[in-house]
Amino acid sequence: MSNTDMQKTQTLLQELRAEIRGHDHQYYVLDQPLIADSEYDLLFRRLLELEAEFPHLVTPDSPSQRVGGQPLAAFDSVSHNIPMLSLENAFDDEELDQFEERLLRFLNSSEPLPYIAEPKLDGLAIELVYKKGVLTVGSTRGNGKTGENITANLKTIAAIPLRLREDNPPEFLEVRGEVFMETESFNCLNQDRGEKGEPLFANPRNAAAGSLRQLDPRITATRRLNFHAYGISDHSQLGAESQSLLFPCLAELGFITNPLTRVCRSMAEVCSHYQLLLDQRPALPYEIDGMVVKVDSFALQSRLGNKARSPRWAIARKFPASQASTTLNGVEFQVGRTGAITPVAILEPVNVGGVQVSRATLHNEDEIKRKDLHLGDRVLVQRAGDVIPEIVQAIINKRPADAQAITIPLTCPECSQPLQSSEDEAITRCINNNCPAQRLRGLIHYTSKTGMDIDGLGKKAVKLLCEQGLINDIPDLYTLQIPQLAVLDGWGPKSAEKAIQAIEDSKARPLARFINALGIRHVGEVTAQLLAEHYLEIKALLTCRLEDLLAIDGIGEQVSDSIVNYCHDPASRLMLNRLMDLGLNPRAGKKAGDDLPLTGQIFLFTGKLTMMSRNEAKEQVKKLGGKVASSLSRKITSLVCGEKAGSKLKKARDLEVPILSEADFLKLIQTSQKKNQPLLPW
Repeated sequence: MSNTDMQKTQTLLQELRAEIRGHDHQYYVLDQPLIADSEYDLLFRRLLELEAEFPHLVTPDSPSQRVGGQPLAAFDSVSHNIPMLSLENAFDDEELDQFEERLLRFLNSSEPLPYIAEPKLDGLAIELVYKKGVLTVGSTRGNGKTGENITANLKTIAAIPLRLREDNPPEFLEVRGEVFMETESFNCLNQDRGEKGEPLFANPRNAAAGSLRQLDPRITATRRLNFHAYGISDHSQLGAESQSLLFPCLAELGFITNPLTRVCRSMAEVCSHYQLLLDQRPALPYEIDGMVVKVDSFALQSRLGNKARSPRWAIARKFPASQASTTLNGVEFQVGRTGAITPVAILEPVNVGGVQVSRATLHNEDEIKRKDLHLGDRVLVQRAGDVIPEIVQAIINKRPADAQAITIPLTCPECSQPLQSSEDEAITRCINNNCPAQRLRGLIHYTSKTGMDIDGLGKKAVKLLCEQGLINDIPDLYTLQIPQLAVLDGWGPKSAEKAIQAIEDSKARPLARFINALGIRHVGEVTAQLLAEHYLEIKALLTCRLEDLLAIDGIGEQVSDSIVNYCHDPASRLMLNRLMDLGLNPRAGKKAGDDLPLTGQIFLFTGKLTMMSRNEAKEQVKKLGGKVASSLSRKITSLVCGEKAGSKLKKARDLEVPILSEADFLKLIQTSQKKNQPLLPW
């Protein structure tokens, strides 16, 4: 074929693809098809024929790529440039009002805020990365920072544009939204699976998630999945000033946005729209489990910023949980890794919102008494937040004559040592540090994905190692040998070799992950990160003092007591020293913000600020690399004084701590921001 003929073919393919994309947009996005299905099929068949004849002219954004490629061996990991945070939940209007009060207090304002309210689709959150208008990577939310690369599967979803419709698309765009399966498609899928003798999906969300996690994209292509876009990672990418103005921009690029989204000028309007969605819920063609409420203005979103796991400017108003009644057959008392005794209800299995439930948490003894629960009771069960099963109440008028009161044990069900309770908390604890249940659950936590993420050592494997007497505590993990594991039931040389390599690899985990994996009471991922940033290595952490911990913003008195008790306990120190002797000595690496203008500076605030709230002032310090303390010490580099500063001002002068007025502080912040971002409008 001559160059001229090849060029004509290439032009024909480009025109054919553009025509098919246009019809896809009319059909899937606008719901206004311009041609009959048979005509569309002829166009698509012609495209496939030409691409089969000239495979070197196939492009990644061709509509033909939706049919699914070759199966994958596994999903690769994808790091999100900007974390995909989860949302806090509100379960009634009062909690929405409290959400608004927190926002106004943070902004130091009394002016009403504009909100945008969107249906909360019950699907799977994903991120789509477009470069020069072409879809290059699609991934799951994962843990918020890292997800799975499911690009090949997402390309099979017709509602996701492979190429943006704009002639001059942005160089780089990260679109976020929800993949879901409509109810009719779900019912058809389950009917088909039932006829083939295959297990049924419990609900549309599970079906959508299972479809996206197929290693063979051709299977995903057979599932009728849909997609609604609800945001972008970086507000500056499209130039919109608010969430409500972003939606038209997304529509112009070829995305579907939910038509039930509303701009609300007050929280009262938000609550009204919630009731409207609740009323419409049964008639919708897809499942929603609530409503997402966001501050509409992107400028205000930026000022409000994020908390550790969720944005400060958004919340999910959940629908009432699915409920069902069943019989309370028994109660088990489980021992947690910190010794907490948790009662778990054993229920007659019942379907609650598409999920078979046979166990439910009872939290503690006070909860059992408050709900007046008896063995044999007929009880009302719900999935709290549509996820965690819990008993709502006993149905007293159906209580059988032989119902028995639930007896709380006086000794640990695992080690038989006396249990202890305190007036400070409702939890009963086993305080025996050698309790086998605590050791086992501590080891499971240490090896888990939220701990040191040691591949191959899940719950069953750790339990087996304990039962075989191969491990008794954390350091024992690092003494295991391949021959010991290879002979275990269900293991072999290859799985043993992989597990030993994973254990060795865990020595390189960062300090924050290691601290979190230790399972110190009251210390989670956020506190672990604060400790790692402050102490930098294990040896330094072992020298921690109460007053130093209290000077770290975000660590309170109860948490500080727990950390000091752990780090100065002889058994803990012996274990940590053994780990260091075995070659495990993680350190905190250099953080991304180590070169920010306020890095190394520690601020403390006192008195009333007038230009912004204290919370917002703290956020600005953190964004610029500084730290905020909660108590005064010689380590403070600046005491910021507002009106009616009080005793801290006098003490700071005695300690010769530098003092800034609010005006001085604002000037410092403004000067520092010039090096990093546009100034905020104070």
